[in-house]
Amino acid sequence: MTEVLPHLRRSDARDNRDRILEAARAVFAADGLAVPMRRIARHAGVGPATLYRHFPTKETLATEAFAGQMRACYAIVDEGLADPDPWRGFTSTIEQLCELHARDRGFTAAFTAEFPHALDFAADRERAVQSIAKLTRRAREAGHLRPDVELDDVILVLMANSGLQGTSPAARVAASRRFAALAIRGLQA
Repeated sequence: MTEVLPHLRRSDARDNRDRILEAARAVFAADGLAVPMRRIARHAGVGPATLYRHFPTKETLATEAFAGQMRACYAIVDEGLADPDPWRGFTSTIEQLCELHARDRGFTAAFTAEFPHALDFAADRERAVQSIAKLTRRAREAGHLRPDVELDDVILVLMANSGLQGTSPAARVAASRRFAALAIRGLQA
């Protein structure tokens, strides 16, 4: 009997891991990815050794912390692709992605390649980018998007949106909505 049993974590270790992920999401959302790991550990109420035992690098922490946001990003893009109206699918995707990025500065930085060596996240990002390219093509072929608009232009809109500053998440979201509306008008045929 050489069966391998699954490694089960102790409940306190699971709790620490969950607290670290929750703290990372909160700190990354508020201040971006430049925050030190020690600050995340402090926010989680654990020591740096505990944090590094669970997440040896900031890349692994960010990749896991943003898994939910990545799924939300997929859902937004998939919803846009499923819309039978290419323009409505394109515009709703841009609006929702801009809002998602305005709510969470850390996710925006990760999405726009802050951690290029996080292979899982790079593959996720590539999948999302290819879907956005398809949305862009559909809107252009339907005659709603200017003929000179390319994927890079749409990515530029998302990157520019990440530069919006506000004193609160609500202020960033309001600015993001305005920015998305202006950008969409500029891309429209």
